[in-house]
Amino acid sequence: MPNIRARLLAVLVVLCGLCGFLTVAGTPAATAAPLPDSLPFDGTALTVSGGRFVDGTGREVVLRGYNVSGETKLAENKGLPFASVADARKSATALRALGGGNSVRFLLSWAYAEPVRGQVDTAYLAAATDQMRAFLDAGIRVYPDFHQDLYSRWLFDPDSWYTGDGAPRWAVELGDYPDESCGICFLWGQNITQNGAVKAAQYDFWHNAYGLQDSFLAMAQKTMTHLRQNLTTEQFAGVIGFDPYNEPYAGTYDSGQTSRTWERDLLWPFYVKFRARMDAAGWQDKPALVEPNLFWNGNVSKEEGGLLDAGTLGSRYVFNTHFYDQKAISGILMWGNAADGQYVSDFGTVRDRASAAGTTAIVSEFGHPLNGSTAGKAPTVLKAMYQALDSRVKGASWWTTPAASGPVLSGNQWQWDIYHGRHHELMNDNPDKVLTTGDAWNDEDLSAVHLDDTGKATLRQDARLLDRIYPGATSGTTLAFTYEDRSRDGSATLTWNPVPSSLPSVARLVGSGQYGLHVWRSGSGSAPTELHLPASFAAASTTVVSDLGTVHTPPAYTATTPVGVAAEPGGTGSRRLLLTDTDSGTLHYALVTNGATAPSTALLTAARGELAAWAAQRIGG
Repeated sequence: MPNIRARLLAVLVVLCGLCGFLTVAGTPAATAAPLPDSLPFDGTALTVSGGRFVDGTGREVVLRGYNVSGETKLAENKGLPFASVADARKSATALRALGGGNSVRFLLSWAYAEPVRGQVDTAYLAAATDQMRAFLDAGIRVYPDFHQDLYSRWLFDPDSWYTGDGAPRWAVELGDYPDESCGICFLWGQNITQNGAVKAAQYDFWHNAYGLQDSFLAMAQKTMTHLRQNLTTEQFAGVIGFDPYNEPYAGTYDSGQTSRTWERDLLWPFYVKFRARMDAAGWQDKPALVEPNLFWNGNVSKEEGGLLDAGTLGSRYVFNTHFYDQKAISGILMWGNAADGQYVSDFGTVRDRASAAGTTAIVSEFGHPLNGSTAGKAPTVLKAMYQALDSRVKGASWWTTPAASGPVLSGNQWQWDIYHGRHHELMNDNPDKVLTTGDAWNDEDLSAVHLDDTGKATLRQDARLLDRIYPGATSGTTLAFTYEDRSRDGSATLTWNPVPSSLPSVARLVGSGQYGLHVWRSGSGSAPTELHLPASFAAASTTVVSDLGTVHTPPAYTATTPVGVAAEPGGTGSRRLLLTDTDSGTLHYALVTNGATAPSTALLTAARGELAAWAAQRIGG
């Protein structure tokens, strides 16, 4: 979460054992019918190959979506993201149709999975599995995450200003930790490095005091075994992998130890053990999505890290990181709004670290508060973050240097909580502190969605920002991608990537509309390239200009239609553009815009000629 990284005000003020494995018994539940609206190439499991997520047809996959959700950190629904499966289904449909997501990071709670040491609560696991299934059945890929913040709620007094989540009560009672106190704290994340109880508990976990880590690993294996056995083959194929532990931090470093050596000597060995548990639970073909020291890439609080000494991670691990702009959140260190290219360097570092580690990357949390003194920055901060996920080149330079774009990054925004503003959380079980507003957790307010007075899921952020074109699956390798969302900051339209005057026909075609441009080199697979179509791209206003074909109001997809539209799997009403090539190693491009109504054949032809010349000159044949 953003304040986790926000030691910024502290900076200003204080200087401011693998035994006992279970074997996977039997096989998953009976094979189910295909998802509604699915096509033959849908629904295959993802693997990691060549530094990319790859589906069963060999297509390069990009994951976009949200965290589901901070509700898991609360007690009101007993550590589950939803009060019911019906709410999970409502959330999944809205996430796909309104938020444009194809994936979720699905939060789980150790405290509720193992309320008594050594005894996994099968009722909790069954309920979590049912809620997870609601997303899988909506065509949304899932990766579970054992979430923790400030180690555990049980560290905090009933009248405390703060709370935590993660470890069960019994784990805290083992430690006899000091009474918690954050001292001079303005943001909850300062507890990570200033609260003695939190620091001591974190230290104990990483040193396996009282066998805490052993218990966690055994619980995790039982959880994964349950999921493996209680999802159908098709549903389990939609499970990407597992995020072992949210935002790891040492608590306290031993004498002579650094953040880097802590990663090497304690964090990485934990991931190796977790990876073995995944294998024992039947998850051999799915990656562990491993997070480095949470401060490794902070732009105020920064500690050396990034799993630099883990060697080549390869296909069995994904480099998984978070990013929040500490300066923007502070309201002090960054006075103005974010600008074009604000985070291309930060996200470029993520790309480079994953590449050096021989794997792919996912930014499993990013976001900005939507309420409070810095909320006015959110429209530009979020636009700049999505821009940096799309390309490592800022908008002003993209058309002249598209080949420097790098891979499109996967990412999941924090967060998607349909109960936003309607909670009933007894903070630290205190009946005199009932939280209802925002996210109901340490004054956070980041949910992109809420329920209106009729119970309908409604976006709290600009749909033009959230529901985006992105290359969900590329038959080959992405060479460059950009999306100009034309999202708003108040009444102002933010256009950071205008079509240059050197392409006058393309500029005329796009006009003031949104557009995406995808450039790729074809592979040898038989499935088409797939771009998510936002709801703002109505059939009557969607135009595609590609070397594969030029068309206004694309027709329905068939295997012999080079440019076609189909529903996305899951029956949510969301749509995708499918681009079919029949070659290998060939440069292809596709411009998708909603900026024109019934453009002339002459304009389409001229735009195609300009794009062909641009692609040949700027990217090569």
